Amino acid sequence: MTETSDGRGHDNTHSQVHGGSGEIVQARDVAGGIHFYYGSQRGGPPLQLPRGVRVFVNRLSELTALDELLVGDENLVVYVIAGTAGVGKTSLALHWAHRVREQFPDGQLYIDLRGYDPGPPVPPDQALERFLHALGVPAAAVPADVEAKSGLYRSALAERRMLIILDNAGSSAQVRPLVPGSGRSLAVVTSRSHLQGLAVRQGARRRTLDTLSESEAVQLLSATVREYRTGDDPADVAELARLCAYLPLALRIAAERAAGRPAMPLSRLIADLRDESALWNTLSTGDPDEAEAVHTVFAWSYRALPEDAARIFCLLGLHPGAEFSEAAAESLTGRSTREVRAALDLLAGACLLESTRFARYRFHDLLRAYAVDRAQYEVPQEEQLAAVERVCTWYLHSAYRCALAVAHDTTLLFELDPAESGTAVPEFADHARAAQWYAEEKSNLEAAVRAAAGIGQLRTAWRLAAVSERIYATYNDFNDWRSTSQIGLDCARQLGVQADEAAMHESLGRLCRMTMQLDEAVVHHENAVTIYRDLGDLPGVVKVLNGLGWVHLFRHRLQDAHDALSEALSVVQGLSERSWHATVLYSIGYTCAQLRRPDEAEEHLTRSLGMFRALGDHLYESMVLTAISYLARISADSGTALTVAAEAVDISREMRNPLWEATALLYLGRAQRAVGDAGSALVSYQRPRSAAVRTVIAAARRWPSKEQG
Repeated sequence: MTETSDGRGHDNTHSQVHGGSGEIVQARDVAGGIHFYYGSQRGGPPLQLPRGVRVFVNRLSELTALDELLVGDENLVVYVIAGTAGVGKTSLALHWAHRVREQFPDGQLYIDLRGYDPGPPVPPDQALERFLHALGVPAAAVPADVEAKSGLYRSALAERRMLIILDNAGSSAQVRPLVPGSGRSLAVVTSRSHLQGLAVRQGARRRTLDTLSESEAVQLLSATVREYRTGDDPADVAELARLCAYLPLALRIAAERAAGRPAMPLSRLIADLRDESALWNTLSTGDPDEAEAVHTVFAWSYRALPEDAARIFCLLGLHPGAEFSEAAAESLTGRSTREVRAALDLLAGACLLESTRFARYRFHDLLRAYAVDRAQYEVPQEEQLAAVERVCTWYLHSAYRCALAVAHDTTLLFELDPAESGTAVPEFADHARAAQWYAEEKSNLEAAVRAAAGIGQLRTAWRLAAVSERIYATYNDFNDWRSTSQIGLDCARQLGVQADEAAMHESLGRLCRMTMQLDEAVVHHENAVTIYRDLGDLPGVVKVLNGLGWVHLFRHRLQDAHDALSEALSVVQGLSERSWHATVLYSIGYTCAQLRRPDEAEEHLTRSLGMFRALGDHLYESMVLTAISYLARISADSGTALTVAAEAVDISREMRNPLWEATALLYLGRAQRAVGDAGSALVSYQRPRSAAVRTVIAAARRWPSKEQG
């Protein structure tokens, strides 16, 4: 028995069990059975390293120090590369990571923690969720608590040798939960801070990256322009390096501009660079001379852009998330595909933008700050707001189509007006493509909800939160689900739309129920049902009361559960909601079994089974059968317990659902044990095809159960 995304089932606290072949399993001890999940690292190990810079020179001593990590202290699990902004920390980490990746056979993990980005940094629990998913942990198996997430992450790494790149960290607290627990894996952290807390508590070693020497800076410039320019005066090259303060980021931008103008004397480019204003206080690299140099190079390169590309550069800085697609850029800027593609190619070529993979881009945090600053000065506020509204609306339409493709329950999705002409909203041919889009845009959905609310687009923010909730519920992405639903609730209150407020209370109540935050779940469910009663929304009342009943079951308040579900049953009997009628009958039947009221339980469960069969809903038919098997067993009707459990096994096998099959086999095994047929029970426990599921069943046999076996 399980909690599904439409809130009809139930679950309880969970335990993790590790199976063979890298599989990670979760079993949830529920009132009346064990619900288990399993996941495996399919398709090979995670290989998340972004591409490195096109030209990498120098840093020989730093590379040597990193190489020594592979033959040095086996207990070292974290190494910090610190240094000022733009000094090349990420370039060094990625260049070295690509060099040694074969020495980490279990793969590489990467995340930009955005510690110094103009937007909010990535919180540790969100980073842990991404890593756990990459490591093969199913979303349903990821606990809600950050400490529990961190423990599961360390367990998943325990037998692996992996390289983890934690880029742009803002603090030790942000990094600490992401540090491996053993010496087989290594985390390399880049930060503008020295992160001394990691050295004290995790034994981290640190290398502070200085700016390049003059000769190294000249070498970087020369290597970048070698294919495009010849005959430059070495004194001019040295002067250009000096004007860039020997910072690799500034040097690369200057070199790309020089490479793009091979016929222009370098002395002319230097003169242009000297003419740029140094009066800019938005950006600070920690050193006034370096800040001046970085600003000057940015401005010098920016002013060389064509007018349209410069405007697109400014608008791109307003994108809510750190990384964006070409399609999102079109929506944000309001330009055609051809115009945007040309501008993106130009900006990436000038090192003003990074191409992360095909048709996806991101800013260096300094350049994003510069783009935002330029937008404030050069783009009217109305145009800025319109750009953010356009891209948030694009995310709404895209997420809507994604939800239709991947969500378990789409029946309550509102109708959207067609997207504006020329807006390239993605079409998803199948579940896999929609899931891939969500994997790429996951962090941007939360950022877009936040951005829409921030500019006063409350209706868009609420709708995007409501649509995203269906996707989050499908994948159990609890952190984003909570943050967006809370924003949606605030927006609904400001709009004064009670139905929308109730929907967000319902969403948050279901989230809290699934994460076992039961006191908070009660508050949200009761708020939702009060609003639905006031509105006369009887289907809403039924759905929320059913959820409230399961909250009380989890709290072991069986009579409170029975009261809530009895009210739900009295309401749903007057509606044409046959699926919810069957669901409430199942819920109250299971509750009566827990209350040891067998006659009532049998009546409700039998009616529920008949209705689900009439509806052709085999998932819930199998679920009700397992409940009937449990009821028969505690009523000493072993024959019925065996028969209906076997029927549940057959149905789940026909559905080709190994988890439901394993659930049904667990009930069958218990029924066989109840009649003293231990040999058949053992066969049932061993029949699931997955070794991981067999491991969970074996563990479940050893766990205490309220059923006493």
